[in-house]
Amino acid sequence: MNPLSRVLQEFLQLVTPKLLVIDDEPNITFTIVETIGSSTLQVITSGTAREGIELLQKMRPDVVLCDVRLPDLSGLDAFDRMRLIDPRVPVIIMTAFAKTETAIEAMRRGAFEYLVKPIDLSLLKQVVTRAIEVSRLSHIPAVVGEADADDGENAERIIGLSPTMQEVYKTIGRVASQDATVLILGESGTGKELVARAIYHYSKRSQMPFLAVNCASLTESLLESELFGHEKGAFTGADQRRIGKFEQVNGGTIFLDEIGDMSPATQAKALRLVQQQEFERIGGNETIRTDVRIIAATNQDLSAMVAAGTFRQDLYYRMNGFTIRLPPLRERREDLPLLLDHFVKVFNQEFGKKVRTVTEEFQAILTAYKWPGNVREFQSAIRFAMVHATTDVLTVDCLPEHFRQRGAIEDSRGVDSIPSGSLSDDEIVADSLATLSPLNVNDLTRRLLAAGQTDLYRELIAAVDREILVETMKHFGSNQFHAAERLGISRMTLRNKLRQAGLLADKRGADE
Repeated sequence: MNPLSRVLQEFLQLVTPKLLVIDDEPNITFTIVETIGSSTLQVITSGTAREGIELLQKMRPDVVLCDVRLPDLSGLDAFDRMRLIDPRVPVIIMTAFAKTETAIEAMRRGAFEYLVKPIDLSLLKQVVTRAIEVSRLSHIPAVVGEADADDGENAERIIGLSPTMQEVYKTIGRVASQDATVLILGESGTGKELVARAIYHYSKRSQMPFLAVNCASLTESLLESELFGHEKGAFTGADQRRIGKFEQVNGGTIFLDEIGDMSPATQAKALRLVQQQEFERIGGNETIRTDVRIIAATNQDLSAMVAAGTFRQDLYYRMNGFTIRLPPLRERREDLPLLLDHFVKVFNQEFGKKVRTVTEEFQAILTAYKWPGNVREFQSAIRFAMVHATTDVLTVDCLPEHFRQRGAIEDSRGVDSIPSGSLSDDEIVADSLATLSPLNVNDLTRRLLAAGQTDLYRELIAAVDREILVETMKHFGSNQFHAAERLGISRMTLRNKLRQAGLLADKRGADE
């Protein structure tokens, strides 16, 4: 092997996620290596607990998969020792006994998950994938400040030096070390998770676990079970006790994204947890005490939801003691050059490109566009442009087609450019609808895949959601009452969705 190949191989080993498997059955470790080991996942194996612990210290794997019964130590003892080395590493417990209390006890102490042998390899892949993401959130810091500051090459940075972002940074600095509950408000794509991770990174709990739960992605019953756990027999299918996230992440930080989508029942249990740091599992009577810092976020107007009776007022007051409001991208356009420079550097490295500048027309389109998807949409657009760039200059031809349409510039007035009281909400919707072209889901999927989009599902759902809103509002002549009735949602929910899709201006923000 020549020196260059050796250096490249060593680099890939450093950046490729690592899974450490501790099991004394060679056929199991061999099967796992052959099945889920790949160029994107390095699998390390050990036959004893002590060797596995040594490998954890030496190799620093992203995830550990550990059997309960090992020849030298029990899996529970091994787990305790691994927690002392790095409590942020997700540990998945394996057991051949579905009813074993040892595995459940490990979960209570903070293990990520436990699986029953014989291992369902498809399920194992899913669990390992989730664990790698949790490990990334815990170990890769989200930091604030200038883009060229030295905080480690793996840091994910919050970009922006505008006055509104400077206020965000000051608030993060004030609240991070105080161990208080924090509520982050902002439209979709503004970077709420990055801010939550920055608070965690600068907090006293930064060496303890960090877990993120999207309240909008789970049904009411699943979310309650995910957060609080359940006892055996609590409901159909509950064939064993499950430890919830609040118990599992004891001592650490939990990020509740889209908290506005919590059901009233889950809100009531969350209120008690915030107030007293205690709860009961579903179907249980035992009071569980925990020590968890809660950071919550939503893109909804919680004060309006309180007024409408869909969000508990007492929980709202408990959650918004420290509130961070993230500005939409259209309100901090002076940060666009910084964001552009940052993402060009990131994608130059990721795609092996050498893009050094952009044309004036390219820059003009970025400045004029209203960015309803905020920084997430901006990142996706630059990724797409970088993939399609054939020279060291980004031109308009590199951008997705809808950016090149004339209406994208002429009608991209944004909330800040709409005179207060000049248009009714319905007129603004109708004006926005007139510039939209029909959605081709297949074409959009192919373009996002080609661009390397990592949040593909969310982007596609947002695009389909936008198309539904467009066609429904057209059908009812922008009448929100009839549109909401036909869609089967409340008018307030419809208005929130229209704002998120960039189809309705927030006149309160414009008036202010």
